[in-house]
Amino acid sequence: MIPENILKAFSSLTWWGPWFARGDWNAWRAFLSAMFALPLDEDAMAIYRECTRRTELPTTVATEAWAICGRRSGKTRVMATVAAWLAAFVDWRDQLAPGETATVMIIAADRRQARNAFRYLRSLFLDHPNLAALVSRETDESLELVNRVVIEVATASFRTTRGYTVAAVLCDELAFWYDSESSSNPATEVLNALRASGATLQGSLLMVATTPYARRGAVWETYRRHWAKDNDSILVWKAPTRRMNPTVPQDVIDMAMEEDASAAAAEWLAEFRVDVETFVAREVVEAAVVAGRYELPPVSGIGYAAFVDPSGGSNDSMTLAIAHRGTDGKGVLDALRETRPPFSPESVVADFSDLLKTYGLRNIEGDRYAGEWPRERFREHGVEYQVAERTKSDIYRELLPLLNSNRLELLDHPRLVSQIVGLERRTARGGKDSIDHAPAGHDDIANAAAGVLVQVAGQMDVLEMWSKLGEGYNEFGTSGFYS
Repeated sequence: MIPENILKAFSSLTWWGPWFARGDWNAWRAFLSAMFALPLDEDAMAIYRECTRRTELPTTVATEAWAICGRRSGKTRVMATVAAWLAAFVDWRDQLAPGETATVMIIAADRRQARNAFRYLRSLFLDHPNLAALVSRETDESLELVNRVVIEVATASFRTTRGYTVAAVLCDELAFWYDSESSSNPATEVLNALRASGATLQGSLLMVATTPYARRGAVWETYRRHWAKDNDSILVWKAPTRRMNPTVPQDVIDMAMEEDASAAAAEWLAEFRVDVETFVAREVVEAAVVAGRYELPPVSGIGYAAFVDPSGGSNDSMTLAIAHRGTDGKGVLDALRETRPPFSPESVVADFSDLLKTYGLRNIEGDRYAGEWPRERFREHGVEYQVAERTKSDIYRELLPLLNSNRLELLDHPRLVSQIVGLERRTARGGKDSIDHAPAGHDDIANAAAGVLVQVAGQMDVLEMWSKLGEGYNEFGTSGFYS
């Protein structure tokens, strides 16, 4: 007999009850009851009011459900169960055109993470004697069902999620989505594309399950606008790990709080981080971009500088930036190079060295990555590698006033812009700020460009100092500055 609602399927021993036999799932039952406007008993109502800060019970099924919960709270398993319910027990066929299929899509930051949710969902079908018969075709990342529903895995890209008729979309850890091309969080663009894809199916659902992060982006904006709002079709549920999964040991959370209270409060207590801020506004960075300028050729008589961000060739890109001081005193970015992994570091060093020589450069600055090997490799090609005295955070800290005062000219390079905009300022427990890319983001191009532009800015400061000293000498004679 088909279960009358998702809560019955979640609890029944003849359906998915065995998948949730271990642990305490009462809080998630309350979440599902609120999401699908099912009756709540007294205990469930108390949990509902605690996690939503609403006073009135829901009377209609949510159009969107956002579970902002701590790590190891069971988010992904519940999300997979919601996907399975909508695919197996909701009949979408009377809303589909001939030949059209309804898609239930699981999206994560990358395919590896999305497949983790897909494995839970796959088991709900293939390991159940009745539901296995619904599957007409199976691949590593999709299930095609006989009821004209396709369940498939996708990655967080607004380009690849268009063109579907979406019955449901399940977004895993949306706060940490980053586009590998732009190094920016594409959540808002993806959600807009998916909402349009679900517009033609009445009853389509968007569910987000994520740990919170900074006070910005789609998760924060949705929380700010819809949490604690009665009669809102967008359900926002916010709860710490142990409220949703009491089996997680308290001492694990206590230890994390002792090591880094701000990070642990987000990871385990589901509190948005207040110690993470945006480094610089996109408008400021874009104002420094010279539209249509992709690279400047070397010009004789100009003194160039260069900075490299080395890499071993397996994980991060290796990048190079070249810049000079313009006649108007601005720092001008001339060239950018990025080689993405996998690559041979020796081959990249040879290519970078050839480019440096075309700009008349025999010296380059870079960070302390990998000890001596960058120095040795560049020296083999006649280039001296000097270790930067500034840390990466120091470099970015000095870059900021240059951007804010419009003293830079950047190349028309979207990844550079996105990486600079994606930088975050974090305040450590000691009070000192650090600046770095966001989790799962990248800053290889930004690091090289910032390094060389700060070098050029240092040259500008020296020239300005000598200019002022010269003015002082002319006005006061040898007894002025040079006594």
